[in-house]
Amino acid sequence: MSNSSSISHFLLLALVDTRQLQLLHFCLLLGISLAALLGNGLIISAVACGHHLHTPMFFFLLNLALSNLGSICTTVPKAMHNSLWDTRDISYTGCAAQVFCFVFFISAEFYFLTIMCYDRYMSICKPLHYGTLLGSRACAHMAAAAWASAFLSSLLHTANTFSLPLCHGNVLGQFFCEIPQILKLSCAKSYLRELGLLVVTASLSSCCFVFIVFSYVQIFRAVLRIPSEQGRHKAFSTCLPHLAVLSLFISTAMFAHLRPPSISSPSLDLALSVLYSVVTPALNPLIYSLRNQELKAALWRLMAGWFQEH
Repeated sequence: MSNSSSISHFLLLALVDTRQLQLLHFCLLLGISLAALLGNGLIISAVACGHHLHTPMFFFLLNLALSNLGSICTTVPKAMHNSLWDTRDISYTGCAAQVFCFVFFISAEFYFLTIMCYDRYMSICKPLHYGTLLGSRACAHMAAAAWASAFLSSLLHTANTFSLPLCHGNVLGQFFCEIPQILKLSCAKSYLRELGLLVVTASLSSCCFVFIVFSYVQIFRAVLRIPSEQGRHKAFSTCLPHLAVLSLFISTAMFAHLRPPSISSPSLDLALSVLYSVVTPALNPLIYSLRNQELKAALWRLMAGWFQEH
């Protein structure tokens, strides 16, 4: 039997066993992470440099891109290092830092997706009040509240999780440090406090989810009442990217953590965790840029200006 004070490192789940497949996984992770860095970096640059994009919708999209960059930079570099050097180790401190950063950025992503839903609701259902309720100060306050809430949630979860005594070794069934996997190593009855905190977090997330569903019901009702087909198409085009990103994020995260044990397997667990922690942040910029003409035009101008300078 061991406890957290005697554990100096954890062993992460190896993606594959053979050396050739390890190098293949390294290349795949490198490609996905570079795509995520490029896509999210371009969105951040386009919104920051394009004065016509200084609107609430694009301001929150910039913050979403920052959270996507943070989440993928938290998990992928260590996985790439382990695949390249054929190791599974992560230090106790490194694991705590990874848990803190991952919960922080994932929480911030969900909060910004919720805020962006409110932005779309106000834009379509309450257009006369949009400029008043979503001014620059209000947007800054909402963004600050989202980051602060994510920081507080991450701090509480990390402190609670790593204060638990660990009695079941140091082998994690995941390619990065994740709270549910660490709880499996804790002593019996010692994780009730963290489970209570998880229940509170799940309740808050459920409230956000209910708000999102209610908002989109109202949005679709308002859009269907628009008399012109062009107006309906324009309204839908501003909502579909957000709805696609939101659906991908929520569906993969919920299925990864709330599915019944009967359909659980190590390979499925690994595939789902890669999907919501790695693939989703890389796909988000593509989803937004494909449907948003303003953003596409700003990205083309940004790249054209860069090529002209070089």
